[in-house]
Amino acid sequence: MSENVVHLHKNTATTADPAPVTTLTVVPEPAPPAPVPLWVRSGRAVRTVVTHDTTKTAARAAARHSLYTLNGGRIAARRAWDGRTGARYERMIRAAEAAGNLEMAEEWEERLQRFREARHRRRMDLLHSPVDAAKGVGVGAGMGVGALVALGVVMAINSGDVKDVVTPLAATVEFIGLMIRIVQIVWGPALTIGPLLALLALWAVGRHQQAAPAWSMPDQVRSGEGEPITPSIVVKALRDLGVPALRKAIQEMGDAGASMLGPIRIAGCGVEVDVTLPSGVSTIEVQNRRRKLAENLTRHEHEVFITIPQAARTVRLWIADSGALDEPIGPSPLVTDETMTADYGKGRAPWGQDLRGDAASLSLYQRHLLITGLSNQGKTVALRSLALWLSLDRSVQFLMGDLKGVGDWAMFDGLATTLIQGPTDEHVIQVTEMVEGAVQEMNRRIQAVPGTIFPPLIVLVDEAQVAFMCPAKDEDKRPYGGSKANSRYFMAVRKIHNQGRAVNVLMWQGTQDPTNENLPKLVREGAHTRASLALGTESQARMALGDKAVDGGAAPNLLRPGLDRGTLVVASDGIAIPAGQSSITVRTHYIDDDAAEAITDRAKALRDGVTTLHAIDRDPDRDPLADIASVIGTAERVRTKDVLARLGTLNPRAYGGWSFLDLKRVLDGTGAEPYKSDGVMVVARDRVARALANRDGEGSASASE
Repeated sequence: MSENVVHLHKNTATTADPAPVTTLTVVPEPAPPAPVPLWVRSGRAVRTVVTHDTTKTAARAAARHSLYTLNGGRIAARRAWDGRTGARYERMIRAAEAAGNLEMAEEWEERLQRFREARHRRRMDLLHSPVDAAKGVGVGAGMGVGALVALGVVMAINSGDVKDVVTPLAATVEFIGLMIRIVQIVWGPALTIGPLLALLALWAVGRHQQAAPAWSMPDQVRSGEGEPITPSIVVKALRDLGVPALRKAIQEMGDAGASMLGPIRIAGCGVEVDVTLPSGVSTIEVQNRRRKLAENLTRHEHEVFITIPQAARTVRLWIADSGALDEPIGPSPLVTDETMTADYGKGRAPWGQDLRGDAASLSLYQRHLLITGLSNQGKTVALRSLALWLSLDRSVQFLMGDLKGVGDWAMFDGLATTLIQGPTDEHVIQVTEMVEGAVQEMNRRIQAVPGTIFPPLIVLVDEAQVAFMCPAKDEDKRPYGGSKANSRYFMAVRKIHNQGRAVNVLMWQGTQDPTNENLPKLVREGAHTRASLALGTESQARMALGDKAVDGGAAPNLLRPGLDRGTLVVASDGIAIPAGQSSITVRTHYIDDDAAEAITDRAKALRDGVTTLHAIDRDPDRDPLADIASVIGTAERVRTKDVLARLGTLNPRAYGGWSFLDLKRVLDGTGAEPYKSDGVMVVARDRVARALANRDGEGSASASE
């Protein structure tokens, strides 16, 4: 019996009762817990054993190998049935009909008819085979006995012993008896071992075909992360895509859908395969399920690209190796090859790599350019790398406006004729006047003698959405921004898009987050080369690349902002795009500011020196014609190049950014226009003096009147 526990409690004395009182409390000891029944302990043990990982692994292994044998028998039986009947041909006919290939269906039907005719002949031959076999056995036996007797006669004549006549027959009988005894000895073990060997053969067939459900596979087999892409994996991914017509067609195909697939080709850091969809399944149904298809292929959504090749009812799948697209590509050849030069007419700018891992280069010859994307996705770097390559062609001239103004284009100071940097309305006004000056140069070139070759003039505006959204107006109340017919920037860009290409005046623009307000429809559709980095929505993708490219599979809205920085989708005839596709995905090289400065230093070394204008001069006090006369001096004629250099020295603020087009604009209509002498453009002293005198005379006459 358990004893009680005695606790002593001493009350603290109070002022009313100073004497402390001690009390005794008897607390019974708690009863011991009841013993756990045996059946409960046994149940817990059984549950532990059943749920243990080792038990689960053993159970999966037992189920897997049992199913290997069972399904191996099913596969062997099906193969035997296919060999004896026309089931194989009938399945191929159904598969061809499901795929809509009637020619292939007719071919398989002819093969089935030939098979049935051959089978009929074999069956008819079997009706006569017993009689023929009996006759053959009788004749063969008779001939055999005769041959043995003849051999015995020869042996008897040779030995002189009559008994040798039957020696060959006796030896043959003994050999047959030996074979019978061997069969009697082996027959018993064979009956025991034969079924085991048959089961082993069926197990081998099932194991080779992986004929077991996925839950029974070991962990390393069931894990599909990064597993190679095989035809069965692609077909299964398509079957489970959630398209009822596609699933039904695959199930009806005798080859389990393999006839839909073209060859799986290695393509860069992934593989590529063309899938011919069965009748009743459209390509858009597959495109709209890109994420589910990627997950069925054990890939992330950004690792699967779906495009539409030229073949009808076909989708082209490019499936990246797991994690390959997260690895950076190598440096740009502009950085690694210090001897590289550019050729505007015949060369291609090294821009990056396509998804196959091949070099992606872009022709810039007579092509207007538009690059768009969300902020901080690498738009400026992608646009700048093209300008850096083109700067290595000494004939190319640049007019640049950076409406961000944080120095991304500062390395072109001393290389570009005009470089305006800043985000304010005043900078937009300066950029607009720069583009309008390019329009004037374009008009001058258009009016030149047919066949005249003009040096390329690149008018580049980065962050062009700032110009389109500018609310400023000029003194005539014409807005600089907007997309109406009176918008100065919009109309200047449209004029270059309309006619600039023919005379090598090209418009390049970079903009972010395209909308109808900050990138008008007529402007974006005027670009020959359109490229887009990551975007937010499909509607923005259509604005950036056009409906044709998006309908063909281009999806910059599915690129991952931040993670796919520098990856863009290009729609242009200036880049090699696989046949039948309307766009290509390019991972561009990253060229940092230091490397960009090194490249522009090489570009400056190729030129005689360019004075960059950082603002359009509006000084009304300057007299350009008088200044031209003063810098010519006493020389009979001076090259236009030297005139520009002397004007820049005379007044750098007013003339530092002048080009030939500015000089020509001042002299046009005065009778002192530049002309060619000994193969170079010059300005004559006498003509300028005569023009100045005529102008002053006209001014005096007007004043006297």
